[in-house]
Amino acid sequence: MAAAPLLTLAGIRFHLGDQTILDGVDLSIEPGERVSLVGRNGAGKSTLLRILAGAPIADGGTRFVQPGTTVATLPQEPDFTGHGTVAHYVAGALHDSHHGHTDYRVEALLDEVKLDGHRAPSALSGGEARRAALARVLVAEPDVMLLDEPTNHLDLPTIEWLEARLAAWRGAYVLVSHDRRFLSNLTRAVLWLDRGIVRRLDKGYEAFEQWSTDILEREATERHKLDRLIERETEWAGKSIRARRTRNEGRLRALADLRKQRRQQIGPVGRATIEVGEAQQSGALAITARNVSKRFGDTAIVKDFSTRIFRRDRIGLIGPNGAGKTTLLRMLIGELEPDTGSVRLGANLLPVVIDQRRTALDPDKTPWEILAERGDHVLVRDQLKHVMTYLREYLFKDEQARQPVRTLSGGERNRLLLAKALAAPSNLLVLDEPTNDLDADTLDLLQEALGDYDGTVLLVSHDRDFLDRLVTSTIALEGDGTATEYAGGYSDYLAQRGPREEPSAAPAPRKEKAAAAPSREQKQRLGYKRERALAELPKKIEALQAEMATIHEALADATLYSRDPKTFAAKSNRLAAAQAELDAAETEWLELEMLKEELGG
Repeated sequence: MAAAPLLTLAGIRFHLGDQTILDGVDLSIEPGERVSLVGRNGAGKSTLLRILAGAPIADGGTRFVQPGTTVATLPQEPDFTGHGTVAHYVAGALHDSHHGHTDYRVEALLDEVKLDGHRAPSALSGGEARRAALARVLVAEPDVMLLDEPTNHLDLPTIEWLEARLAAWRGAYVLVSHDRRFLSNLTRAVLWLDRGIVRRLDKGYEAFEQWSTDILEREATERHKLDRLIERETEWAGKSIRARRTRNEGRLRALADLRKQRRQQIGPVGRATIEVGEAQQSGALAITARNVSKRFGDTAIVKDFSTRIFRRDRIGLIGPNGAGKTTLLRMLIGELEPDTGSVRLGANLLPVVIDQRRTALDPDKTPWEILAERGDHVLVRDQLKHVMTYLREYLFKDEQARQPVRTLSGGERNRLLLAKALAAPSNLLVLDEPTNDLDADTLDLLQEALGDYDGTVLLVSHDRDFLDRLVTSTIALEGDGTATEYAGGYSDYLAQRGPREEPSAAPAPRKEKAAAAPSREQKQRLGYKRERALAELPKKIEALQAEMATIHEALADATLYSRDPKTFAAKSNRLAAAQAELDAAETEWLELEMLKEELGG
């Protein structure tokens, strides 16, 4: 006999203005269940979690909790009000029944999440605040945990720790997360919140995509059949109403009911449209870093790191929080000077940077003001678009255009940030945690847009699935100043890196190669002509870049073509030729640099 549900909702309704968020939701959580709650950004997932937790905000319906059942909630934004220390905040979740175990449990959890209990909560970073909130949820060992985006702001080691913790958890939990791999690894049932109703799939998250697609296709077929039936009945009504007014009133009433049914039927929510504004093409070699190092005080952030990043490369940066990912990123794009070594940027680089703190979003402004300021159009990929048209492409409702940003969900704010940043022309995209709070469909579209982008992408992310789907290579910072580049995504990094505990006594393959000291003749094999070319090519590249900049400035004159079409054509042809010469020079310089390294010089 199945155990009685710990937590049950029946007929839950919730409206936001004239918008129906929850429309008669029924669900139950049984002992030990591992459930994912999924749905579009703004669908009401956080609202539903609050109602499950007991917030009295529903417009109708009932909530029932089995007597003695304990429920704990991890909100997206933890509230530290009234707590002077992290330990006091975590201990606040313990009840009288845990008297005598408070210090032990709190200290054990804080040790697991690597936090000092004496610190003030106001001094915590985003990742530290999330770890403190997780410790507060876990410390009392509740029967049901409601976890809203638990992996946000966490680094990969902490995500893996949390996965192991939840895999061994005896109680029930409901997860809301954008991290598909996290959901696939941990959940055994799916609650899909879609257009106000909740459907349940009693399989793991990996089966959700096909199941939901089948439902939407079936609904589309049913709508098409209903449309055809309405069309036929309307045609009959037009031909027969006068002759059969009395006998066919029932059929007319049925037609009116069909039309009402069709009006009330809500179709699937559209998909966001994500396109990236592209500037003129950059050089073949976008970024070259040679032996860069950076220290802050006595701490080595990056030691002796080198890389070459080409146009259309997609580079992922991973590592623990505080390992130096943002520092290395800033050095690679020229925002921060290394202590030693050098960074050289390719020709015509035009970067767009999206940071994880959403500093570009003023919470008091509206989406309209953020995109168009005081006007009503936004320049997108060299074309003017009405701001409402552009907002609809990112799935914003018309009424949201004039609402303050603070009223938007986390995913909606992230979509707005992407809309603002990706409208600008660029050939280098720098994305710091772009996947936070995005739903699975928007993640897919972002991945497709970045995959088709003709420029270069530098990406800091803790989303393992997103990294595996997108990046061409991964730079891993291990937290001790070591930064190593691996071909492929996160799974490839794990396979190539091997166990962390491996002793470092065995030399790496590269060092073995260097250990076999080449002879004097081998070291000089580069030759005089190649050595001279290696010295002269940087000057040639700089001259070509300067020439191209001058030509671009001349072609920017809108009247040049009408005044002097021959000059316009000549400059356009020279620009194309200079770009080809630049690509060839950069490629030759790169080949010579690689040969020089291989020869040990």
